[in-house]
This record gives sequence, structure tokens and C-alpha cells, in this order.
Amino acid sequence: MTRRRDVETAEPLTEWVTGLLPRVPSEDPYDRPPRGREREPYDEFERYAPAEPARAEGGWSNPSRGREPAPARGREPWSYAEEAPAHRPNPISGAVEAARHRETAEVEPYDRSGRLFFHIVFWSALATSVELWWLNTPAGSIRTTADILIAGGRLTGMVGGFLLLAQVLLMSRVRWLERWIGAHSLLIWHRELGAFLLLAILAHAGLIAVGYSKLTNTPIVEGTWTLLSTYEDMISATVATGILVGIALLAIRAIRRMMNYELWYYLHLSTYLVLLFSYGHQFATGQELSKPGFGQYFWAGLYVFVVACVLWGRIISPIAFNLRHRLRVEDVVPEAFEMVSIYISGNRLDELDARAGQYFRWRFLTKGCWWQAHPFSLSAAPNEQWLRLTVKVVGDHTESLQYLEPGTRIFAEGPSGVFTADRAIRPRALLIAGGSGIAPIRALLEDLPEQTVVIYRSRSEEELLFRDELDFLARSRNAQVWYVIGSREDPAPRHLFTAKGMRELVPDVRRRDVYLCGPPGLVDVSMRTMRKLRVPRRQIHLDPFEF
Repeated sequence: MTRRRDVETAEPLTEWVTGLLPRVPSEDPYDRPPRGREREPYDEFERYAPAEPARAEGGWSNPSRGREPAPARGREPWSYAEEAPAHRPNPISGAVEAARHRETAEVEPYDRSGRLFFHIVFWSALATSVELWWLNTPAGSIRTTADILIAGGRLTGMVGGFLLLAQVLLMSRVRWLERWIGAHSLLIWHRELGAFLLLAILAHAGLIAVGYSKLTNTPIVEGTWTLLSTYEDMISATVATGILVGIALLAIRAIRRMMNYELWYYLHLSTYLVLLFSYGHQFATGQELSKPGFGQYFWAGLYVFVVACVLWGRIISPIAFNLRHRLRVEDVVPEAFEMVSIYISGNRLDELDARAGQYFRWRFLTKGCWWQAHPFSLSAAPNEQWLRLTVKVVGDHTESLQYLEPGTRIFAEGPSGVFTADRAIRPRALLIAGGSGIAPIRALLEDLPEQTVVIYRSRSEEELLFRDELDFLARSRNAQVWYVIGSREDPAPRHLFTAKGMRELVPDVRRRDVYLCGPPGLVDVSMRTMRKLRVPRRQIHLDPFEF
């Protein structure tokens, strides 16, 4: 527990948590205040909490209690929000406009029944596929070892084919599926099903090859060659299996980290080739599907449904979205070292079905960028004037985004993600962000109820983003913002991300929704802390940095 006397006796504790301070705005809201401003001795521990008195012994101290806000050159601290130059987007006035829009807009409540419905349909369809194998296996037909192996191969082939269709459906980007399941859950399901799919297909190939060799009393190599050269579409099925193995290798974390996003993404799209090459094999040689009947119609319906979802989610819907809104770059504004915000304008933004906390896949139609689409979250709640995304320079593509010219056309896909306020089940929220993860957290602060608590983790004060905007939003929305500054080895930040430290800062944490966005290390330690505090899993919402 950190009290005031700790500041005077322990030097490492003096730089770790900065509260929300009343600050003197500059004449131009885009002129960032100097980082090296003088502070009072205990400013590093101050916060702005107008609705809650400072806690004394037993909690985080607040030496600023009772002080008046700093004078703002004759104006209210937020009055400069209306004075931005007309040719540049103003994030503060945008927040005000977004708030007015939310007051009049009808928000569609989140329907949690979609996830359950998807589970029921998934398992019912899988059970139907297995039932087809059962109905096409006459009683007493499985007697020898060869019969058992071939029957196992047929069964794993049916299961593998169904999982392949499920994998492609999870990649289709249809809005209703992302809305029901959530982008992060879809990613987890896609990875887990991918492992089962690979095992099922390899088991199918191995069991059929060994079973056929035993059935014909031939060596396994000769029997396998006979299968490939005799049966229809076996070569294409072998190619599909090879592609599937290659995709599985790309999913290994160590390999994926060595590849840039574009190469990984385009290689991963070869999953569609697996679907194409395996289709003929299933319907030509599959005992359950080769003859007209319910099985053939059922599987044909599955293929038509999945292909239709892919065409709609990846082609038709994005084209319609971009024809309607015609997005383009309005301005590029530096935020901090290697961090820029891109303001985007367009047509009919008031009709944009997007929420704070969601992300789009952005494709900037300029030289060197047009062939790459990257997911970036909105760093401000959508409003009728503009959208904003904030990008950290980590590679060649993001570096080139710093030099985008106003008027550059954009092809976007989305919005996606369920890291949104309508997923909350509690009246109050705790937001935890690290690094550039503050982007969707800052946007969420506009949408969540009052008395929200924000914990912003950063290695240094110079790396803090949106300080002015967070200050303004905290004042206007009666929120608390805590800036946790220092390295992960510093004792005070380490203490905060323990059950005891988190309970001291946010005593009612178990009665709040918790939104987490940041690097894997921050998300992992925060999740461990929430488990120790027994925060229900349904109250924890994730937007991790991964693809």
C-alpha cells in the first residue's frame, strides 16, 4: 500500500502513478503542452475525481484534495475545444458531437442468444454428419482389422470435412457472426478448430491408406499409390492436405512472429484452396455423399451456405460499404514519438453502424499501401464529422502512413469487434490500457457510464497519448484516470497489478466490467489479477494485440 510517506522515503515510487490534473490548455489544441512542466511535490500521485472524496489511510492518497483547478487564461479548461482551426479536425468537439448524437440515437441492445444459437447449430450439424456415416454403414459390415481402419478413415473424413467448412465460415467476416461470437472468440475458435482439423485429416489419410493396404494385402506404399492413381480426385485431395499442413506450420507462434503480417495473411488465405480441392474428392469418392439422397443435399447445402457467407462478408458487403461512405484521409496528426492519428472523413457518417471500441481493416489506396489491409481500432467514438485511428510505427507499412496526403482514398472493411459498451453487464466499468492500447480505451470512455475508472500503463510520461482528451473526458463524464508510469520491474507498478494493489485503487472492482487492451504481458498479468479477485469471466472484455 502506497501512502504519502512513501513518496518521501522511497524514490522509485515517485514516478509511477499520475492522477488526472487540471491543466492549462494551449491556444492551439494541437500544440501539446511541454512534457517537462514543473509540478508540486506530490503531483505524481494526484487524480481528478470530482464525485468521490479522497480516501485517507487504507487507500491511495490524494494530496490535491480541496485544491481549485489551475487557472486557464481566463477560460474554462475545456473552452478551447471550440476554437480549433476550421481546417483541422478537433478531437474534443468531436467528443461533444458524439455525445449529443448518442443522446438522441437509439442503441440496439446486445442480444446474447446468438452465441447459444450458433453452438446449437454447430453441434447439430456435426452430429448429422456423423449420423450419415452411421446410416451408410450396414450392421455387421465391420469385421476385420481392415474394415475397422477404413471405417475410422471414413468417419474422420466426415468430421474433417465439416471442420474445414466451419473454419472457412469463421474466416468469412460476416457481421452477424462477429456480432454473436466476438472477433477475439472467433480467433480462438479458429486456432483450436485448426488443430482438430489437421488431426482429423491426417488420421483420415493414414487410416484409409493402411486399411486399403490390409484389404488388398499389398505394401502400404504400393497400396497408397494405387489409391492415388485409381480413385477420382485423389491428387487434388493430396494437394489440399499438403496446403493444410503448411497452414498449420504458419500457425506456430515462433514461425508467425518471424513473418510480417502481409505475408502471413496472404499465405493463410490458401485455406480457400483447401476447400476447393477437397470438394471434388468428397463428392466423388465419399460413400455418404457420392449417391443422390439426403447426405448429398445436406452437404451441398453446407457448401452453398459457407461460400455465400464468404462472398458476402469479404466481397459484397465491403464494396457496398465503401460505395456508400467513400472514405478518405482528412488529416494526419503526430501524437507522440512514432505515433500518429489519421482523421478520416466521408459521406453519410451519421449512418455508419460503428461503436467506440470497434476496429476496421484499412486499405489506403496510395503507392506502396494499396495492397495491404491492416486492422486498427477507432481511437475516438464515431461522430458525424470524422473517424480517427491511431497508429504506432512498427514497420514499413505503418511508417508510410505518416506521410499520407489529405484526400487519399480508403477502402475499409468493418466495423468489427465486440469490445464495446453494449457488452457491459454492470453499471460501472474499469478500463485497463497499455501503450497504444489506449486507442480503443479512450474511445470507450465516451460510451461507458459515468464514474468509469481508467488505468493507463506506460513506461514513461513522454509515451502517454491523448492526455488532454482523457483529462477533458474525465471531467465531463465524472471519471477517474490513473497514469501508471515506470518499468515492469519498478515495485509500485508491480504492486498495483496484484490483487491487493488493484483492490486498493478500485475497491469495487468485482462489481465492474473490466475492459483490457494492450500488449500480451499486460493482458496476462491483468487477467491473473482479475482471477485472484474473483471477477466473473463474463465481466472481462478483451481486445488483445494479436492476429
